Amino acid sequence: MDLEFNALLQNHTWRLVSRTPGMNVVGCKWVFRTKRKADGTIEQHKARLVAKGFNQVAGQDFFETFSPVVKPTTVRLLLSLAVSRGWVIRQLDVHNAFLNGNLAETVYMRQPPGYEDQSRPDDVCLLQRSLYGLKQAPRAWFNRLHAFLVSVGFSPSKTDVSLFIYTRASICLYLLVYVDDILVMGSDASCVTRLLTDLASEFKIRDMGAPSFFLGIETVSKDGGLFLSQQRYMRDILSRAGMVDCKPLATPVPVSRPSSDSVVPYADPTQYRSLAGALQYLTVTRPDLSFAVNRVCQHMHSPTTEHWAMLKRVLRYVKGTLHFGIFIRPSSSVAVHAFSDSDWAGDPADRKSTSGFAVFLGGNLISWSCRKQRTVARSSTEAEYKALADVSAEVTWLVSLLHELGVSLAAPPTLCASEEIMLSNLNAMQC
Repeated sequence: MDLEFNALLQNHTWRLVSRTPGMNVVGCKWVFRTKRKADGTIEQHKARLVAKGFNQVAGQDFFETFSPVVKPTTVRLLLSLAVSRGWVIRQLDVHNAFLNGNLAETVYMRQPPGYEDQSRPDDVCLLQRSLYGLKQAPRAWFNRLHAFLVSVGFSPSKTDVSLFIYTRASICLYLLVYVDDILVMGSDASCVTRLLTDLASEFKIRDMGAPSFFLGIETVSKDGGLFLSQQRYMRDILSRAGMVDCKPLATPVPVSRPSSDSVVPYADPTQYRSLAGALQYLTVTRPDLSFAVNRVCQHMHSPTTEHWAMLKRVLRYVKGTLHFGIFIRPSSSVAVHAFSDSDWAGDPADRKSTSGFAVFLGGNLISWSCRKQRTVARSSTEAEYKALADVSAEVTWLVSLLHELGVSLAAPPTLCASEEIMLSNLNAMQC
């Protein structure tokens, strides 16, 4: 706590002012957290002063709050290019990132508990820097980082605004931002080192070397490539569900749909929603779970005992596949291949179809999705065309991103649908 409080003072986070009538003063509290490494061992114990942002008044204490974060597809695409081209990859952590943001609004806060100024106990803190817990804190930090990167020659991507690109002659540098976690990769090791020096002169950063644990994803170098795994995250989910010692299953969903749906409400819907939400982030490295998690998340509003049984089956499958993940291997090809498929009226409740797609860059899977279609398809051909439209939009976005990265495609992207739509087209041509 002393280290955190001293860091706040050194950063000139606030100054004490007298309290006046009508002043909206937000509270604050200390939050304690144990930070762990990828193997689960304790790295450090952290104490953080957090403002009670729920006391803020919209239009008075804050205005815009949105702050972009990098898309998982962008991360996988950049890692695929970095592995294939032998680029340098470095992971950075910004210490007290939100304290670097400058506040444009006037926000008052109570003095930190246990660290009140005894000579001025009734005064309040006029915040000059953003603080964790404030609604505009993520945006203020991103704006500060954005301004600095632009000043040193980077340009933000138009396709993914959390990606910053630096290109000079044959030198290419890329910087990915997810709140206070940063990935830097580039074609020149000396330029990457110079960038880290520039960042260290402006912010308090920690160079963590080659990525090993980024956004809860363990990154392991293997056979010249990178293996992305969320094994620790999977164990945490099983522990939260009380299923650490459960019996594993070979498939996440049953082969056949149950003949009758239970209408008995599940006793603890909050637990169901919590676990279903946690499984959503697991699909970042587990495309094999996309369909099962999509089915589970369709019933978060009013889960029944049968839906809870479905979720437990997914967890039992996770238990037996803790070693699964995504392997990014070196690939000489940058061709884009996409595959899509769809069922027809697969949901007996609303007769909507479920479609999915997978997109490959060379030999690496970089994007996938599985979701229910928004409207009812009147034929299997229509359902397939809707799935094809979804993957076309994703491929168009990926091609735009590759163009910004300076990657030229030797051939147009290849889109493949299931055989049903092809047979329908052939039959229509014969009529």
